[in-house]
Amino acid sequence: MRIAVTPGDPAGVGPDVLLHAAAEGAPAALVAYADPALLAARAARLGLDVRLVDDDGGAEAAPGLLRVRPVPLADPADRPGRPDPANAPALLAALEAAVRDCQAGRCAALVTGPLAKAMVAEGTGRPFTGHTEHLAALTGAEPVMMLAAGPLRIALATTHLPLRAVPDALDREGLARTLRIVDRDLRARFRIEAPRILVCGLNPHAGEAGRLGDEETRVIAPAIARARRAGVRATGPVPADTAFTPARLAGCDAVLAMYHDQGLPVIKHAAFGHAVNVTLGLPIVRTSVDHGTAYELAGSGRADAGSFRAAVELAARLAA
Repeated sequence: MRIAVTPGDPAGVGPDVLLHAAAEGAPAALVAYADPALLAARAARLGLDVRLVDDDGGAEAAPGLLRVRPVPLADPADRPGRPDPANAPALLAALEAAVRDCQAGRCAALVTGPLAKAMVAEGTGRPFTGHTEHLAALTGAEPVMMLAAGPLRIALATTHLPLRAVPDALDREGLARTLRIVDRDLRARFRIEAPRILVCGLNPHAGEAGRLGDEETRVIAPAIARARRAGVRATGPVPADTAFTPARLAGCDAVLAMYHDQGLPVIKHAAFGHAVNVTLGLPIVRTSVDHGTAYELAGSGRADAGSFRAAVELAARLAA
């Protein structure tokens, strides 16, 4: 099996964790869509014995071997912690090439490293709100962001939005569609026969019967009803402050949170450095790390590669 990897910002820890995983061995052949000069310089800085070879289409996986599909950077100099917006177009080109190869069947899955959204926007001159949204544009799909750590899976109804924009972004059909996507991929990718999805409310106490907000009665509950009519085993809306208690989690296979910082702090508290970002709803398997660029750790040898390894392992399992 071949897994495409985009290391993300070369000034961040993406190259570090990729090279660590390659040095130690991965459960599949990793194909890096990156500038080989940057990877070689970072490997030397970290003291890692990694053999970089031009990708020949092979699927051999061996410790110390990393296949590379060259994507030249505007400035390939290894400057950890010093992001260069001039490299942003190449980083998006690497992502787009990796997606094309996954769609064509040349790679079984995609694993992405972290990008700084502001750096990409500055370097390309156009808005960039994240990998998830860019993958949606590339594939014409309607993706759903989910973080997973073992049995704990938290999906998001909205992703990278200002908090004030979240209520207006929620609508009945959109939420019902999100629940159908989560249900479908839990069945098809995670092989859960009849997934149980717990849905959070938006407001404190899930709106307390309209006294603290009406999105639960006006939008979320009707969306759950629509999804249930389509065969989705969804329940809620429940207050978010009790949705993640052990008793609640024991009764579900995934939780749908209404916004980014409602759900993700929970999984990052429970499993930061070992959780995996999974994009549901795509025509390809895509996973990613649960952390950002961590510029302060880049090139230091102190970056934890646990989340990257977990992302590769989960990608291989989902694509099998």
